[in-house]
Amino acid sequence: MPEYKQFPLADTAEGLTEADIIAWQVKPGDTVTVNQIVVEVETAKAAVELPIPWAGVVTELLVEPGQTVEVGAPILTIDVDPGGKAAPAPAAAPAAEEPAEEEMKPLVGYGSKAVVTQRRARKGAAPAAPVAAAPAPVAPAAPAAASKPKGGYVPLAKPPVRKLAKDLGVDLHALTGTADGGVITRDDVHAAANGSAAPTAVSTVDSGYDPATRERRVAIKGVRKATAAAMVQSAYTAPHVTEFLTIDVTPMMEFREKLKKSREFAGVKVTPLTFAAKAVCLAAKRTPDVNAVWDEAAQEIVYKDYVHLGIAAATPRGLVVPKVRDADSMSLKELAIALTELTDVAREGKTTPAAMLGGTITITNVGVFGVDTGTPIINPGESAILCLGAIKDTPWVVDGEIKVRKVLQLSLSFDHRVVDGQQGSEFLADVGALLADPAVAITY
Repeated sequence: MPEYKQFPLADTAEGLTEADIIAWQVKPGDTVTVNQIVVEVETAKAAVELPIPWAGVVTELLVEPGQTVEVGAPILTIDVDPGGKAAPAPAAAPAAEEPAEEEMKPLVGYGSKAVVTQRRARKGAAPAAPVAAAPAPVAPAAPAAASKPKGGYVPLAKPPVRKLAKDLGVDLHALTGTADGGVITRDDVHAAANGSAAPTAVSTVDSGYDPATRERRVAIKGVRKATAAAMVQSAYTAPHVTEFLTIDVTPMMEFREKLKKSREFAGVKVTPLTFAAKAVCLAAKRTPDVNAVWDEAAQEIVYKDYVHLGIAAATPRGLVVPKVRDADSMSLKELAIALTELTDVAREGKTTPAAMLGGTITITNVGVFGVDTGTPIINPGESAILCLGAIKDTPWVVDGEIKVRKVLQLSLSFDHRVVDGQQGSEFLADVGALLADPAVAITY
């Protein structure tokens, strides 16, 4: 007899309650092995790939790409005994049985893809701590009502088209596909969203024109939803103060060119962010207040004797802030390598939830977008964030003469409950001095 099991959405990080299905890696009829990646989901922290703890044949995908699923809800049905004689799955779910010890093998593969693991392996890093096994499987049950087809009719549409329809608020059950076999296309969905029989150019001369047909709505979810909540919490909890400093970084840029030509830094990407990271770590030792945090519940200020440096990074899925652990213990070269790996992984959209926890101070670099400066919002759980602007050729007075120099604007936002104006100013001045002349570092 076939033996059906349902694979529940696992809690991939502490405190998560839901995730969005991004893409299935399997389809009904596929044979899977233990720990094979079957689905990619997006949580409030990162994109995560989920492995399945059983071997067998996939019989049904219970949710579609774009759907939001609660942790613990079944997302896939699998026949773990495909050699048995065919029999329909039970209509109702019997009481869940405790799986045999050998049945629930430990899951691997949570988090980023193998490329991240390979990078860490090349660096000689210790292996990641094992991840707890997924929740115990339950016997098959009927899918949630929301996933049942209306009136027994199942619209013919590919997953990307289904997601588009969901984003635009179009009911696929009300459409008749124009492609062969009645398959619904993207054009069909757009036509329905525009209220026309077929997608056509919209004339703004028409007095009956509705501007809403030129708008699009995207559900707030995943990383964007979490970032928004965190920024609101920070803005309305921590009293922000922002200070600014403009500095001549010509010596730093000249020093950077020397390092690029040196044998020790061959193949190492050294950027202004690298120097800023080193400067923040050094300056934080002289002004530990910026590396502390306000504990409202305990009514204490917690001073950190280490720097877990956050780097704000724009990714395809929104803003993330992965951390460089113990950045204060790294040399300039080690920081350069760590920052390159961190940003590469972030741009791939594969930063793991664990990589974004436990920061102590953050740097955001708006200069890469050509912006002069900004007033950044403090990352929750921290007390300060440094913003780097664009480095530009600017007239500057040097020894009484006007010369063209490389000039950078810095801004520092800090929590005024923890950091007084004096400490914030001293820290910003220290960072500025280190960037204006890297040789100052030997005096620290």
